[in-house]
Amino acid sequence: QVQLVESGGGSVQAGGSLRLFCAASGSINKNYCMGWFRLSPGKEREGVATIDRTSSTIYAESVKGRFTISRDNTKNTLYLQMGNLKPEDAAMYYCAARYWFCPSLDKPSDYPYWGQGTQVAVSS
Repeated sequence: QVQLVESGGGSVQAGGSLRLFCAASGSINKNYCMGWFRLSPGKEREGVATIDRTSSTIYAESVKGRFTISRDNTKNTLYLQMGNLKPEDAAMYYCAARYWFCPSLDKPSDYPYWGQGTQVAVSS
């Protein structure tokens, strides 16, 4: 089993920055794909970014150039550095994990492990 706990959410003004954290425990190791997803009212769950076991990354077009996903396998921690935040980035952000390969960003149901989420609010 894998447990994921997100933190780092908060309220910022447009143009501001936040760094999200996802602490992983249990049977997780460097061979897991990890990703960030978000959910806002009235919208479907959206893939934000993924990082695989080789640290290769994929980003949603909407966040490219503004967000950076990274991981520290020694600390079993996943990060999401978010910059130049926009009101449309406001959402509950979740981290997810899957052993070995990374499903595409539009396949959140392929991730078996999820955290409880951390809320991000962006005011204009």
